[in-house]
Formats: sequence, C-alpha cells, structure tokens
Amino acid sequence: MSKKKKELQHIDLTKIENPDFLKTLNYKELNLLCDDIRKYLIETVSKNGGHLSSNLGVVESTVALCKVFDFSKDKIIFDVGHQCYTYKLLTGRNLDNLRQKDGVSGFQKTAESPYDHYEAGHSSTSISAANGMAIARDLKGEKYDIISFIGDASITNGLAVEGLNMCAADKKHKVIIVLNDNDMSISKNVGGFSKMFRKFSNSALYCKTRNAYVRIMNKTPVGRKLYDFTAAIKNWLKRHLIQMSLFDYLGFGVIGPYDGHNVKRVVQALEKAKKMDKSVIVYLKTLKGKGYKYSEKDNEGTWHGVGPFDIETGEFKADPNNISWSQQYADLLFEQMNNQDNIYTIVPGTMYGSCLQKVFDFYPDRCQDVGIAEEHAVVFASGLAKEGFHPVISMYSTFLQRAYDEVSHDLARMNVNATILVDRSGLVGQDGNTHQGIYDEGYLYSIPNTVIAMATEASETKSIFEESFKNHGVFAIRFPRGGFPMESLKKPAVDVKFGSWIISKEINKKENCLISVGPNTNKVLDLIEENKLDVKVIKAIYLKPFDLEMLKTLLDFKKIVIYDAYSTVNGFASSVSSKLMELGFKGQVILKAIPDTFVDQASVKEQEEMFGLEPKQIVELF
Repeated sequence: MSKKKKELQHIDLTKIENPDFLKTLNYKELNLLCDDIRKYLIETVSKNGGHLSSNLGVVESTVALCKVFDFSKDKIIFDVGHQCYTYKLLTGRNLDNLRQKDGVSGFQKTAESPYDHYEAGHSSTSISAANGMAIARDLKGEKYDIISFIGDASITNGLAVEGLNMCAADKKHKVIIVLNDNDMSISKNVGGFSKMFRKFSNSALYCKTRNAYVRIMNKTPVGRKLYDFTAAIKNWLKRHLIQMSLFDYLGFGVIGPYDGHNVKRVVQALEKAKKMDKSVIVYLKTLKGKGYKYSEKDNEGTWHGVGPFDIETGEFKADPNNISWSQQYADLLFEQMNNQDNIYTIVPGTMYGSCLQKVFDFYPDRCQDVGIAEEHAVVFASGLAKEGFHPVISMYSTFLQRAYDEVSHDLARMNVNATILVDRSGLVGQDGNTHQGIYDEGYLYSIPNTVIAMATEASETKSIFEESFKNHGVFAIRFPRGGFPMESLKKPAVDVKFGSWIISKEINKKENCLISVGPNTNKVLDLIEENKLDVKVIKAIYLKPFDLEMLKTLLDFKKIVIYDAYSTVNGFASSVSSKLMELGFKGQVILKAIPDTFVDQASVKEQEEMFGLEPKQIVELF
C-alpha cells in the first residue's frame, strides 16, 4: 500500500520573524514558499507601488541566500538596494505598509532592522562597501561572510569596476559577489574547458593544496622563483586554452553561470562559495519580472519601478486626463530635434522613465543611453559640446548628484553649452531619502556659468526649453515628478524673457508679496484669490540668474515670503533673501523651503505638510 503523499503547507508570510525556519525546509517546500512570496509581492506593489520586476527576479536567489547564510552575523548588501523586498519579508518585516509613511522602506535601512547592514538607493556601491567591511572584519579578527548581491546593470557602473579592482588586488580579505545577470549586464561565459577549470580551481581540495604549495615555495629564494615560474605556466595555459571572463583575469574564483530560479542549484553554488578561501563571483542568470506575465514581457523598463496597478489587466491607476512633466519635455525635445540637427540626447538608463522612447526611435544616431553611468554621461556630453553639438542630458535629480563634479569641471568650467533636464526635481514621496530630488538646486547654484529655471505651468515650458539652446552655457531645467491636466496644454504659450520673473497678481498696497517657485505657485494663487487676500504674487521662473530688477521694486513691502517647495533652503530661497538684505530691505522675510535634511518616505502631500509647505499653509502666512 502506497504512502499518502504529504501535503505541502503554506507559510503565513506576514508572521515570519526571522529566516531560521528556512533551514528546516526541503526544496519542494522552498519552491512553494517562493511561489507564495512572488504572489505576495505582486499584490503588495499593486497597492503601494515600488520596484516590481527586479524583486520578482530575485525571489529564489534571496531564499537561497537566507538558507545558506546567517544574516544575524553575516552581512549582505543589495545593489541596487531596491532588490531587497524578499529579504525584508524573510527577516520579519510585513510589507503591507511598504513605502508608506512610518512603514517599511523600499530599500535596506539600517535603522529599520538589525538584518540590514548597509543602505543605498543608488547603484554600484556594494562591492566598495563590502571591501571596507571585509578589511574591518579581518582587522578585528572576526569571522563572518560578506555578500555583495549586485544586479540590474549595477556591475556596468564605474564605481563597481573600481570596487572589483580593489577586491581583486587585495586577496587577503574575502568577499562573495553574487552577480544577478538579468540580461542587463554581462553575458555568460561558455565553453567546456572554462567549466572544467572553474570546477577544479574553486574546489576546497585545490584551495588547500595551493595554499600549502605557496607556503612551502615562499620559504626560500629558489622556491619563490620556482613558484613564479609555475604560476606563469598556469596562467599562460589559462589564457590560451580556456575562454575567460573579466573576472577570471582579475583573479576571482567564478562559480556559474547557474539558473538563479533553481533554489537547489543556487544553494549549492553559495555553499561552494562559502567554503572558498578567496573572493569569489557567483554568477546567476535570472529573468527580471519572473512570475507576472506583464513584467516578464517588458523590454523597456515599464515594470521596473511602478505606481499602483490592476493585477488582472496590468493597467496603471494613473489619471488618464493628466500628462507627466517628463512627457511634456520629451515632446518638446522631439520637436526641437526635428528642427535642429546638432542636438544629441543622453540618458543614464532612464529612457523609459523620462518618456524618451519616441525620441530614441526616431533619432537613433543622435541618442545614447549610457546605462548607469552618470559621470560618463556628462563628460561624454562635454566632448560633444566641444565639437559643436548641443547635448541634452535627461537625468533624475537624485542621480545628477553623482555627476556634480563633471557638471562643474567638464561642462561649466569650459563654458560649453548643454541642456540638463533635471527630472523628478523636488519631493518624490515614497522612494524615501535616497531619491529625493531636492538638492540639485543648491549645488547647481554653486557652479559658475550655470542657469537654473523651473516652469510653474505647461505654457511656460516651450519658451524656457528653446532658450536653453541660445548659448547660455549649462542650462538646467527642473521639473517635478507627476504631472498636470492635459487641458492646460490648450493655453497659449507664454514668452518668458531670459532671467525674468512673471507677476501673476498685482496689488495697490505694498504690504505682502509672495515670490514662488514651481507648479505649487498656481495652487497658492488660487487660494489667495479664493480668500480675497491682498498679496502680490510673483512666479520666479528663472532661479539663476534671477530677476534683480523686479526684486528691487519690492523693497518697500512689509512682508515677503519666498516659497520653494522643490528644493532645500540652500538654493534659490537663501540667495534671494541674501540679496534682499544686501539691497537694504527692512521688512520681514519668511523663507518657506525644504529644511537642510534628508527626507524620509511618505506621500508628497505628507512631506509638504511636515515642513509647512502645503499651499494652504503658505496662504495662512498672510
């Protein structure tokens, strides 16, 4: 009589306390767990938004990592940090409030859990950080493993290569690098000799024998020469008989490539890596977006970072009557590239996010996605500019931070012409303090030969954008995440004179004045009109240079509020305030901008309320 087949038990994912339970599960149970996690991730992100496809692609590898290692003492760094959703779930964090105010972050967060050992929102930092941790561990005489889990093309960034270079050179301090290749980084290394050599050179017996041989040979001068000779022969054979990867040449042990969705194979690979005595690459091939039909078929990045969506239809829950600021500037760029054949568009892996597919499709010879390489993007642009082209660099504010030196040194210092579309400027909500777009205004202010502008409504965008091509040097155009009603596109274009502001509401009595930046200006203006307040309202379109002549006309006012909900106080607000004092203004100046701080996740509205920047809070000042 056959034994009754044991029914697999589902685990309540919301009640997991730590990963220890994984040690007791067999592979069938682990596979069931992975299926359940994947469903839970889809449900959670469909409500709260977040990084979906990247997390769906790393479920099995994360489960395997948590089964093999003990992350109460071992350390893991996810790179890019948004790949950590499964890890958070397995380390006792319910994701139902993911990315909400006071909820679980979409990135590793050291203050959130002792299982989070590092944190980063930008890519390619994990190997350098792991190097530092490994040296600290060894200097303190401690014993634990350090894992860099790197994927989503992070390995292509120069910083990752710098980390690899140090890791390869400093062979005393072991780091395990798990490369999650989802067809966005390097291709796999093939060939029977390669697989055979790796299997041999990474074995525990080989490592033990090699170390003994090195110790014996290094005891005498003759032995050292003999070791150098035999090592040269080995390396010659390796170079000429075996197809090698960059990692082989750098001296890493390489395990793989393996199917990153096969829990058993990943566990075996990680256990092998754990036993090795040198830094090692575990190479996994994964499918980004695995388990959800819409994200699996995505080749453009639509499902990389998403807002709320309908699981059944795959439709996003955005307002169909709105158009994004990104789309507005993408449309203007398309039109300008049609009229001007010396424009060249550059993005650092954000073509889809900045709505530039059409531009790239129609002008492939004058567009370049450089991948996650912001510094390269700007220096590349400077080379184009020096040879008579006008580069347009479209880059999220948070990523532009990584290219500050290049904007200053390679664009502005040489005073070449370039347009920078600073996407996602201002508060960005649930992505949290690694992604806020509130710092670019302040540091761009510090760079000579730089113009900064920000439209308050769609009718001003065309004039600003076209002005950026008129030999002003570096011309940064800021615009926020989100959008505006399509209906507003019907308004006639406004001609904004270079360096000027616009008076939106004039008054007779010189009592109160509002100098306001960005789209929130119109919300405040509506409330002022609704409440019949006697306030002069000025739209500060150009932030640098600003309208000094108009500022001089305000010196007799009793109160001036400078309102910038899209930057820290260190940018436009402080500069205008200082100039008012310099001009001898005797009245009250109130600065309403984001404080000099890192802003945690919440909705944009909640963040504005926290800092007194909601339009209704501004109106209450008068």
